[in-house]
Amino acid sequence: MNTPRKRASWSDARKPKGALNLSEASFTLSLAAFPDREPPAEAPLPAPLRIRTPVRDPGTLRELEAGQSVILEGVLIAGRDQAHKRLCALLAEGRRLPFDPRGAAIYYVGPTPPPPGSPGRALGAAGPTTAGRMDALTPPLLEAGVKLLVGKGRRNAQVKESLLSNGAVYCAAVGGAGAFYGNLVTEARLLAWPELGPEALLALTVRDFPAMVALDLAGRDQYELGPRAWRAPLGD
Repeated sequence: MNTPRKRASWSDARKPKGALNLSEASFTLSLAAFPDREPPAEAPLPAPLRIRTPVRDPGTLRELEAGQSVILEGVLIAGRDQAHKRLCALLAEGRRLPFDPRGAAIYYVGPTPPPPGSPGRALGAAGPTTAGRMDALTPPLLEAGVKLLVGKGRRNAQVKESLLSNGAVYCAAVGGAGAFYGNLVTEARLLAWPELGPEALLALTVRDFPAMVALDLAGRDQYELGPRAWRAPLGD
């Protein structure tokens, strides 16, 4: 008779003697290995700017600089790949969207339901998803009036050009901070397509929502500026 094999799990693995416990470790970035190098001189950025969404005053966006911190207050339209495909299909057919795109802010997120036993919580985790997956679907929404995008990661040249021509800004939220961002959502209202589950289109009311300007209206890209500043002291 064969004895059923126990399925291995991470808890079964034995840590080698002297192995580093990453949960107790801390790391410090240092240029000590390069004694003749100096850290990059950082130009002072403007203080964090609080922005109400939807954006009613386009002049607010012109004040922003790549790398600057912002605090968002108001409504973010939550949608990912599948919702974007349907939104673009509606625009192509000349039909109305489930929300007013004029001045709207879109957050690339597929949130989880609130955890059991958490009365008053609107959502569970609500961290940003990779924005690049929506690149091909972004220009039509910007042309319809969307003024602010929130996600994580780089955008392609087509999106950068569309942001500039339509007076819109892209902000980066912190990846891996889903629980933190979920706590900042005070209300989650279904707008369309509940059959999509976590990818349904939602209107999220947020408070004290931190992000960083990644692409501003002067064409500056923080995903290029940041690494460039740190490569310079190393002679790259």
